[in-house]
Amino acid sequence: MMSERDYGPLSPACVRALNDKLYEKRKAAALEIEKMVKEFARVNNTVQIKKLLKVLGQDFATSQNTNTKKGGLIGLAATAVALGKDTALYTDELIQPILACFSDSDLRVRYYACESLYNVVKVARGAVLVHFTDIFNALSKLAADPDQNVKNGSELLDRLMKDIVTESASFDLVAFMPLLREKIYTKNTFARQFIISWVSVLDAVPDIDLILFLPEILDGLFRILEDHTLEIKKMCDTVLGFSLKFTAITWIKEFVQLSGRMMLPFASGILTAVLPCLAYDSDSKKSILAHEVK
Repeated sequence: MMSERDYGPLSPACVRALNDKLYEKRKAAALEIEKMVKEFARVNNTVQIKKLLKVLGQDFATSQNTNTKKGGLIGLAATAVALGKDTALYTDELIQPILACFSDSDLRVRYYACESLYNVVKVARGAVLVHFTDIFNALSKLAADPDQNVKNGSELLDRLMKDIVTESASFDLVAFMPLLREKIYTKNTFARQFIISWVSVLDAVPDIDLILFLPEILDGLFRILEDHTLEIKKMCDTVLGFSLKFTAITWIKEFVQLSGRMMLPFASGILTAVLPCLAYDSDSKKSILAHEVK
């Protein structure tokens, strides 16, 4: 057993409760941690906050003992809740230990990790985007988790992350693309559904021009289109339908620029195909409209 000093600023009673096999005991300890952190934040005691995060992240969340891990996870979530907007200052210390638990062999630890990170992300919002690739990588694996409860927990976190990306102007699509290119070749049906849902969400964000990266993911999208699950086929077909409409117009534009008057005999057909697209009023389709009117 570690000495009391090693667990500071946690009290001995709080340490015992965090290690308890009963959820109610760990929850009570989390409430004590929340109260403690609020007081630390009120007097701007960053030294004690960092010390607490180190104890929860290193001694608890990465412990070999399953109950101790669970205690660390609920403690980290409680810390984020107490910090409020100041959570943005400690995202690395909060998120990395939780992500490590996503691959734990114990399904309850994986579930509590989802719950813990959900609470951290809910408070930190856009501040977690610097960790987006790590979170996305973890979520893509949990999408194919054998336990339904873990899947459900990861889906809640996934929806929250999509909301944050949609509302944020600081999402780094360039940094994300290598991971998306890698993950898009998964053969797991649930993981494919996860990937397509993200492509669809990113495609709908006005400030994100996913079309520019279409050549990098087009082959992977066609492979997903071959999936045996009808729902995934439909999701993929919807994404490809819009993207191929844009690609076709881009090609026509290039043909017109290169061929000039030679394209006049085909003008009627081109205009018939292009004119309906001028009615687009969605921000996500303005890039197509811009190609048409130039």
